[in-house]
Amino acid sequence: MPHEPREDLMSHVCVVGAGPVGLTTALGLAVAGLDVTVLERDRDLQRASRALVHQSHTLEGFRPLGVLDEIVQQGIPLLGRDFVVLQTGERIRHQAPVNGVGTEAACNLILRQDALVRILAGELARYPHVKVLTNHQVDEIDQRDDVVHVGAAGPSGRLNVTAEWVIGTDGARSAVRNALNLEFPGFTWPDQFVATDIRCDLEKYGYANANFLIDPQDGAIVVRIDRTDLWRVTFTEDAVQPESSISDRVHGYLRRVLPSGAAYEVVHHSPYRAHQRAAETFRVGRVLLAGDAAHATNPTGGMGLTSGLHDAFMLSEAISSVVAGSCDEQILDRYSRTSRQAFLEQISPMASDLKRLVFDLSDGELRDQKIEGLRRAASGGAQLARLQNLKSMTPMSVV
Repeated sequence: MPHEPREDLMSHVCVVGAGPVGLTTALGLAVAGLDVTVLERDRDLQRASRALVHQSHTLEGFRPLGVLDEIVQQGIPLLGRDFVVLQTGERIRHQAPVNGVGTEAACNLILRQDALVRILAGELARYPHVKVLTNHQVDEIDQRDDVVHVGAAGPSGRLNVTAEWVIGTDGARSAVRNALNLEFPGFTWPDQFVATDIRCDLEKYGYANANFLIDPQDGAIVVRIDRTDLWRVTFTEDAVQPESSISDRVHGYLRRVLPSGAAYEVVHHSPYRAHQRAAETFRVGRVLLAGDAAHATNPTGGMGLTSGLHDAFMLSEAISSVVAGSCDEQILDRYSRTSRQAFLEQISPMASDLKRLVFDLSDGELRDQKIEGLRRAASGGAQLARLQNLKSMTPMSVV
């Protein structure tokens, strides 16, 4: 019986998962001069738009990676977010912070996740010491004293990567986390989200580029995707609803919440479950976790990708410092503690509170109190920091 074809590679770091967190991590390592192999299970790099909103301080992390200018050029400035009370029609506008001083990016930005992936992949292609291999499913993680062997099934047979360090950025169903036998404690929300992309001239009806529609039955997140009147409308529904009738439910929902007479076209819709979970640790020996592989949150407020990118900035700097000998390995334990603590104590509670406000708050008195808080924040300027700026909660460096 012939042997299955096998290829062997050696790298300083093997990154498993080629989404925005994985590619950002790889780019940070590449800039530091490390050899990197990126393994992606899908045949193509990410095509779905998925996450859209980027905080200004998060964007600043891309500056030393050489891609900030292109990201800003391709993105849409996000100068404000509206909270809309559906029952009354009240629209409470929160101006987004504009950082026009120093070296920080000017403002928050809307940029499709797939567009960010293309920018990162294009920049990585400039580094001959980086390999990005798609259609490779990792199924083996074998740690030794000074290296890790990563086994994957690819289109040409088996691939074995021997690396000093392995980083799992392969999503909430992470094969890397599962190979480490790590628990992923937390909970799954009882309802499901339905991300719906539509074409509609919502700007004509006074919509900001990002909107939270507050209602216990018909709450939604409405965000502009690009400059062609393509918008993402994300709502929730009972998770036991049959998938066969989802198209009818999407149209029924849109007819209820869109402005009367607004013409729209449904381009795509996708139901999914959301979670609040974090792995018990983000480091096991020479293997580390980042992004959704380490922690998962519901999409309200756009904090999932934000926290994942901060992981990427921290971890690429930390591992580069360890390989260069300027830091010892304890810096990686600090990364694990810092990122996990920020998620559990800040990111997850804030995303959960905002999810409940937008979608779930049926107690009229409590809802009125929360809305009054939004009114005060809208007139208070600096009070918006907790909702709109995660800088103090999600550090970008542990070195």
